[in-house]
Amino acid sequence: MPVVVGVLSTPEGTRALAAAVTEAARRSTALVLVPGRSEEGVQPALEVAREAGVDARLAPASEESEFAARLVDAAERTAADVVVIGLRRRSPVGKLILGAGAQRILLDAPCPVLAVKPES
Repeated sequence: MPVVVGVLSTPEGTRALAAAVTEAARRSTALVLVPGRSEEGVQPALEVAREAGVDARLAPASEESEFAARLVDAAERTAADVVVIGLRRRSPVGKLILGAGAQRILLDAPCPVLAVKPES
């Protein structure tokens, strides 16, 4: 059962990808990549995984429009072991509420979710 991660060209996305590659290698399983807003960044993400010796592939096509919903859908459709997400620092007021996308993934994912903290 694979590890699922979203591909985003943000610092959070980069940290999530690195953690997902490490997790897939540790579990000796495949990595499923879910493109963000576009498929930009997918090819470099595939290369990062393959350089680490991890079998990586794109998630099956989804009719979901929201990124969080596509991640959950990919986890369901691939019977994922874990979904990896990156978190970003929030303002003092924003700390009261976890980002809506992260909250949806944490609550709706059919498997454990590994949340990667931002760098200090």
